[in-house]
Amino acid sequence: MESLAPKSDDRSAPGPNRDSLESGCARAGRFKSRARSEFDQWAGQYDRSLLNFFLFGPAYLSMMQEIAIWRKEHPIPFDALDIGCGTGTLASLILRSDWPATVTGLDFSPAMCAEASRKNNFDGQRGAAIAGDSEHLPFSDASFDVVTCANSFHHYPDQQAVVCEMRRVLRPGGVLVLVDGFRDNAIGWAVFDVVIGAIERDIHHAPWSEIHGLFETAGLTNIRRRKSSLLFPLCTTVGIA
Repeated sequence: MESLAPKSDDRSAPGPNRDSLESGCARAGRFKSRARSEFDQWAGQYDRSLLNFFLFGPAYLSMMQEIAIWRKEHPIPFDALDIGCGTGTLASLILRSDWPATVTGLDFSPAMCAEASRKNNFDGQRGAAIAGDSEHLPFSDASFDVVTCANSFHHYPDQQAVVCEMRRVLRPGGVLVLVDGFRDNAIGWAVFDVVIGAIERDIHHAPWSEIHGLFETAGLTNIRRRKSSLLFPLCTTVGIA
């Protein structure tokens, strides 16, 4: 996939070409606008999609497992941020657990946020759903102990900026858990690059090595990853702030 980052078309120029920068920004804005429209329309039927069984459910399970692993060394009340929260299913799982947690969901789709608030009866005490841009998180530095992101990372035009923002809002020792389609084998390539890529367009399922580099550049440590599921394989990447 062509990089969505602005770049210069004039190889002799000492810096970025202004027209290319504007074109890159316009293209990213168009992708975001299209994604918001599609997910706003999908919000009412999102929880009834078969993808909940094949893709979303296994991703939520993986994130809950990773949070449980992190809590073995951090058995404290924690604040969690779920980026690309959709209808707030992960928030529901966390809030129904016996973990002493508050959960903030963030999604680019206002309709998804409305569904998440309705489903979880968010009252601003233990939870909230906020419409916002993952590249510009509306939170102060070191605001959360846990940051999660499942099955939305491939929609983000500037994935490095998103990971840097995730790292920025994590407290020292906090954990980032990112789950997205695993496209590094034949099945994953066919599912995510060929089929889903043709349907959704303007997306990028990053390979293992690329995600590892994004985490390193953002300053995350103790990076590890694992693959799960077969027909819709997932890659879970974990890093510590």
